[in-house]
Amino acid sequence: MANLTARKPLNELLQAAHGSELKRTLGAMNLVFLGIGAIIGAGIFVLTGEVASQYAGPAIVISFVVAAFACACAGLCYAELASMIPIAGSVYTYSYTTVGEFFAWVIGWDLIIEYLFAASTVSVGWSGYIVSFLKSAGISIPDALTNAPVAYTDGVGFHATGALINLPAIFIVLAVTTLLVFGVQESARFNNIIVAIKTTVIVLFLVAGISFINTANWVPFIPENTGEFGHFGWTGIFRGAAVIFFAYIGFDAVSTAAQEAKNPQRDLPIGILGSLAVCTVLYILVGLVLTGLVPYPKLAVPDPIAVGIDATGLTWLSPLIKLGAIAGLSSVILVMLLGQPRIFFTMANDGLLPPAFSKVHPRFKTPYISTIITGIVAMVLAGVFPIGILSKLVSLGTLLAFAMVCLAVLLLRRREPDLQRPFNTPFSPFVPLAGILACLGCMAFVNAFAWTLLMGWMALGIAVYFLYGAKHSKVQASLK
Repeated sequence: MANLTARKPLNELLQAAHGSELKRTLGAMNLVFLGIGAIIGAGIFVLTGEVASQYAGPAIVISFVVAAFACACAGLCYAELASMIPIAGSVYTYSYTTVGEFFAWVIGWDLIIEYLFAASTVSVGWSGYIVSFLKSAGISIPDALTNAPVAYTDGVGFHATGALINLPAIFIVLAVTTLLVFGVQESARFNNIIVAIKTTVIVLFLVAGISFINTANWVPFIPENTGEFGHFGWTGIFRGAAVIFFAYIGFDAVSTAAQEAKNPQRDLPIGILGSLAVCTVLYILVGLVLTGLVPYPKLAVPDPIAVGIDATGLTWLSPLIKLGAIAGLSSVILVMLLGQPRIFFTMANDGLLPPAFSKVHPRFKTPYISTIITGIVAMVLAGVFPIGILSKLVSLGTLLAFAMVCLAVLLLRRREPDLQRPFNTPFSPFVPLAGILACLGCMAFVNAFAWTLLMGWMALGIAVYFLYGAKHSKVQASLK
């Protein structure tokens, strides 16, 4: 029987960081751009329309603030742990040294939802924008090759759509996976360019749209609840926060690149908190301008930002907005597909996954096998499932991971109070506790279908742990 609470010694983790095969090439600004690259994507370019039209109306701004508060608490905790334990693996690694192996495995398995499933989700959004852009240029791709073959509707369940496969979504995952195999520095340079493009496009949208705002579209600011839980009113705002949480999932990807940061103790907190601060301000401004330009019931579209620009009459800006969205979504896919293999890499080094996942390419110094496996699975998910199914599952999995980060800070402060902490979470234990409560509160507003998927995924993960991980764990072997 495995010792489920076996913990990895912290000094062992720090020694592993110094002996890492991964190449340290990322500075503080690379990490800030990495975080922004992951955060600004499908959440702002796609899900803002869904949340405003179905859940919160103009009060989507409050949904952003609620989600940002939960992220800020988790972000401060991430910054403390990432600076103290600069190891690839993110919250999986933090959990291993604080609450034990089994819980670390559960979180590591949960992170697959956040990163791998998120990459698939965003690639579906990328497909929608690229198809729209090509159509405006006179190039049409058959619907059967640009949509998921299955869909899910409340009360109906899964049903066929008549489509064959989402080919553009598969293409972008394949292209990004290939880039990541060749090197993280090359990928970071590409990401920096993309981040600059999409941030410029968002600022352009704000500057162009602000003078066309019709304040009547903000009345009522909090639409009256329809009588159904989670549809407008305050329950709608909180459900909106739970759904829009998908828009914030990128900042923790910074911590997965810890072993490739030049000065992780200093640069990781800058990357995490800097990217979160920039994106929160942009999100709130976009929410205000978008709902001021277009009545919220009309935002139930796959390209709400482009619809907002069309409402201004500045139609020449629409193609630029779509190009910015395409660029923005590309960088999110890149960061998600960069983060997931490094979690697999760390889990394999611990013996919980087969050794192939920890192999590093002799020339490119990247975890190429886990990157290729991640890419293949992401391509299958992106080609088959629609964004609505994937995004809610990702939000739920991410909230669980963030709550665990906050718990890890509390436990480590109690067990190892004298450890060197280059960055300290302020107002502890209140900030970690607030983060746990905020994340769990948002989770309560996610619909039952997403919970069912999460429970099924976790059951599969627990089976994998007992059938393989517990038998091959290096920590378990050291206890015998």
